[in-house]
Amino acid sequence: KAKLEVTAPFAAEIPCTGYGCAGNAAAEGLEAPLAVIEGVEPMDLADVKGKIVFYAGSLAVASYEKIVKAGAVGIVTTWGRFLDRPEETDREERMLRDRHIAAGQLPAVAIHVNDAMKLLQKRPTRVRLTLAQQEGEAPSQNLVAELIGRTHPEEIIVFTAHYDTVMHSKGYFDNATGTAMVLELLRFFVKNPPNRTMRFILCGSEERGLLGSKAYVAAHKEEMEKIRLCVNLDMAGPILGREMASVTGEESLCHALTYFYKTEGFPMQVRQDIYSSDSIPFADAGVPGINFFRAAAPGTSQIHCRHDVARILAPESLARTTAFVLAFVRRIDSAAFFPIDRAMPKNMIEKLDNYLGKTSFS
Repeated sequence: KAKLEVTAPFAAEIPCTGYGCAGNAAAEGLEAPLAVIEGVEPMDLADVKGKIVFYAGSLAVASYEKIVKAGAVGIVTTWGRFLDRPEETDREERMLRDRHIAAGQLPAVAIHVNDAMKLLQKRPTRVRLTLAQQEGEAPSQNLVAELIGRTHPEEIIVFTAHYDTVMHSKGYFDNATGTAMVLELLRFFVKNPPNRTMRFILCGSEERGLLGSKAYVAAHKEEMEKIRLCVNLDMAGPILGREMASVTGEESLCHALTYFYKTEGFPMQVRQDIYSSDSIPFADAGVPGINFFRAAAPGTSQIHCRHDVARILAPESLARTTAFVLAFVRRIDSAAFFPIDRAMPKNMIEKLDNYLGKTSFS
């Protein structure tokens, strides 16, 4: 239950959505002066102690940590676009993650940007924030299939994709497409047994913070050295788009992949970078990752909402990407010696540490 009320210099109630895992406000509501900030630099936060803070946008971990340290007692953020039609727009689901909560737990709600613009023009000075929720745990599962390699069973290639989505979304693009690709690769290698061991993992709770893949890596620490490559498949198949690969590993792997797509006549963009999906926990354990995806052309897709629909996708597009990934993996699998070094360069380690919160924001 979430409610946001203006108590001075006028009275009004603003529709809002509560942040999950943000705890509970006082039973009768938390009333305090409202501080409107535009950033989280020291000057922005100089006078927020004991106040409920309004901050446009979403709560990045670093921003949240600074607001907590400045002594705020509650937070109001925004969601949506000014072009949204209420009858076509679902309230965004927001949730604090473990890294947020490590800095402290503040009650937080989000209001639509249109409501926020109307509200701030009236210059509210005091608000009451009510937030009541039950927090707990629920089961989540990874689905795993494994094919033991014929000639190099000790060398493991893992394929990952997440099968969960978020509230309001049916998850066609994000990420039924990646899940379908993993199943197609499994179907092929069942009929054509691989030389290396191949493990196919459909991950649960990716949208909750990579929980499925994190749990998998934590439960298989002893065999991480045997896992030589993670191929992550996340969002493909849009009719209009660009084939992409994000390599979390040595730069030489980018060059090898570039050479391969040219020989295959399959134009794509390759970059060395991390990718916010299930390859991250494997990379943190030292396993190189390649994230294959097809970026949708601007204006042709939306994810994490009711507009993640099938009509932006084409079976032929998804099939082309799957065929390329299959061709690349078969080349790796047929190699006399595993051609990808199990190493993580310093620049990728730094990005991983920052993404996973190992780097201090202070």
